[in-house]
Order: sequence, then structure tokens, then C-alpha cells
Amino acid sequence: MQTPRFDVTAIGEVMLRYSVPVGERLERAQQLALHPGGAEANLLGALSCLGRNCAWVSGLPDNPLGRIITNHLRLANVATDGVVWFEEGRVGTYYLEFATPPRATQVYYDRADSCAARLRAEQIDWEFLLDTRLLHLTGITPALSLSCLALTEEALQRAKAAGVAVSFDVNYRGKLWSPEQAAQVLKPMLADVDLLFCGQGDARLLFGCEGSAQDVLMRMAELSQAKTVVVSVGDEGVLAWDGASVQQMPGRPVTIIDRLGAGDAMAAGIIHGWLDGNLLRGLEYGQMLAALCLSIHGDMVISNRAEIEELLAGGVGSLRR
Repeated sequence: MQTPRFDVTAIGEVMLRYSVPVGERLERAQQLALHPGGAEANLLGALSCLGRNCAWVSGLPDNPLGRIITNHLRLANVATDGVVWFEEGRVGTYYLEFATPPRATQVYYDRADSCAARLRAEQIDWEFLLDTRLLHLTGITPALSLSCLALTEEALQRAKAAGVAVSFDVNYRGKLWSPEQAAQVLKPMLADVDLLFCGQGDARLLFGCEGSAQDVLMRMAELSQAKTVVVSVGDEGVLAWDGASVQQMPGRPVTIIDRLGAGDAMAAGIIHGWLDGNLLRGLEYGQMLAALCLSIHGDMVISNRAEIEELLAGGVGSLRR
């Protein structure tokens, strides 16, 4: 059998994030920092840091804003050959106002009718997308539009028919749909998934999973029938069920610079270990990548395998000359 071209591929939207620094209000902003970001692309960028071959598929307008996104991904060594280019259309955007207590960080979306939301299954180069060991999907994409819902369903069917493993991150977005809508759509998608990710809060809100983190983990395993299930519990860490035993990894202490993208980075590290058949090592990578993501600006981890391996081996950040 021919070795797949990619380790991981994904379909999803990347938006342009405009943010003000802590201490400034968006309504008085004079300058905005620009960072492309999207759950699936964030994950692929983190995997690329670890030396994995990855590819991202989506829809973008053929203009400078679309090219900002592909340039960003190419810098992360993520292949973008499967992007569908639209002659007209827009990139989704979101605006971020960082805050410290008592204020909460606020996110304002402007993503309706983006090119990614208009993407249809017949536009996808399926041979390119499925030339992979693992296809990664999230619960964000089916919430974007009816065509994206159909696209996600077809991706799952085609991956199963082609013998390609699937990872799925529930990644609930309350500004896109209600918990009831999300649960109704996502439950059937979780059947036969090889690797399932879900936050403890999402598991409770969407699927009624109550009790301890381990109770939630086992309930999600029962509900989904996924071969491997991962439940994140925020700062406390992450738990995983591999069909035989529960494994867990505590969170790492970190000075938080930017909260967005940490969950995607964690999932990337877990997938990295899972691809090697070592889930526990994947949990270690996941927690380290999440900590790194929290410590830098932007949604995507910027690092390399040597740095990550050194930190996992006990290296401590300090001044280097």
C-alpha cells in the first residue's frame, strides 16, 4: 500500500483576527493587531512544528485578504494546494478585546456568508484531502451553513469508505447555533470516529454529561463509541480513554499572554502521540503545546520540535546569549 502524502489533513474556516492589547477598549482603538486563526488550521500548524506533513482545505476569496491566510499557513509549512478560490466573496473576521478581571475578554464575530461558509462538497479535491493518515474535523464547520453541514457529512462518509482515520473536535460555538441544534447534528457524526475531543463544559452543555471529569469522559465514550476519547478540563489538564484504561495529564503552569488556540494546540500534541501509537506521550506533547500557545500572541503555536523536546525533557526558559 502506498504511504499517504500527509499525516493529517483538515477542512475548516480561517478568519482574520483583529485585536487590541490588554488595557485598551475596542471602541477607542487606534491600531489593531492582525492574526489569522481557525481551529483546524491552528491544529495543523502545531503539528507541523512537530515535523508532521499537513494540508488544509477551505474556501477563500482570490484577493489579498485570502492570500494573507495562505501565506500564514505556508509559513507554518502547511500545504494549501486544496484551497478553493472564489472570484468574489469575503473572509470572515473577528474582533478581540483582551481583558483582565473583573472584565471578561470579548470576541465579536463578522463571518456570515464567507467563502468558507459557501464551500460545497463538489468543489473539494477529495483525492488530495484523503491522501492522509488522519482527517481532522470540528463541530464548527457544520454550524457555518447547510452546505458546510453536507460537506462535513460527506467528508466523514468518504473517509470511512477510503479507510482513513478521523479525529473530531466538538468545539461548540454558541454564537453559531444552540446547544440543542449542535447536539442533534453532532451526535450521529461521532459514531465510528477514531479520536474524539470534547471539553468538559461542552460535554455537559450539549450531551448532558455530569459528574467528575472521569465520569464525563466515560459518558462521552459510551455516547460516541469513538475508539479514543479525550476530555479537556481547562487548567486542570486532560483525560483520555483508549478503550482499555484512563490516562491523564495535569496542566502546566504558564504566564498567559493570549488564550486563543490553546485547545487546538493541545489536540495537535495528542494527535502527534496517537499517530505514533503512544497516547500518553501525546498527552504530554498536548499540554506542552497548549502552554506554549498560551505564552505567545496569535492563535497558532510558533515553535519547533527541538524546542518542544527540550522543554519536555525539563528545560527551563531563561536568558540565552
